[in-house]
Amino acid sequence: MDDLDPILDPEVVQERAPGASTGLFFFDIVKFTLLAFAIVAPIRYFVAQPFIVNGSSMDPTFSSGDYLVVDQLSYRFVPPKRGDVVVFRYPLDPSKYFIKRIVGLPLETVEVKGSRVFITSKDSDITEELVEPYLTFMGQSYVTVRLGESEYFVMGDNRAASSDSRAWGPITRGHIVGSAFLRLYPFAQFDLHPGENATYESLTI
Repeated sequence: MDDLDPILDPEVVQERAPGASTGLFFFDIVKFTLLAFAIVAPIRYFVAQPFIVNGSSMDPTFSSGDYLVVDQLSYRFVPPKRGDVVVFRYPLDPSKYFIKRIVGLPLETVEVKGSRVFITSKDSDITEELVEPYLTFMGQSYVTVRLGESEYFVMGDNRAASSDSRAWGPITRGHIVGSAFLRLYPFAQFDLHPGENATYESLTI
């Protein structure tokens, strides 16, 4: 048979008005851009967000220049827990983002004595000392904070060079953007849930 698919018929193609191909090309670009934005924007604002670490307050767990992807979705279903590395809005200037580790949970009492951290449970008078073997740079500070219903006490892993809840108080659940989900760069340190291997142990005293 000599019949041709109209889409492939050269005569049909030639009937398009001059400049039509260019117009269709730009129209396709616009459609692709809008489609990509419709897909990426919800992920960017509701599911995951990229951040670059700037500073040394989380050394050696995170270094300045580390490229992280932050999980913004999980905390919609489960509450933050002790030991989570979180990105949050700085309470004194919400336009800035900080990254720290959660040490104290809502309704607990956190007491920092030198380089040691003690937690008193909200359900009892039992006090426990946190054992943090991953810490390399210890600091010396003294503070006691009783946390409210939605408050968290956060500290940097580099205790000697971290501005955190010891200086400006606890953060609220509303300040938290999400948890560190993925380290993309440096490539040699590519890691899922970076910092999660730094688990807490406790010792009842």
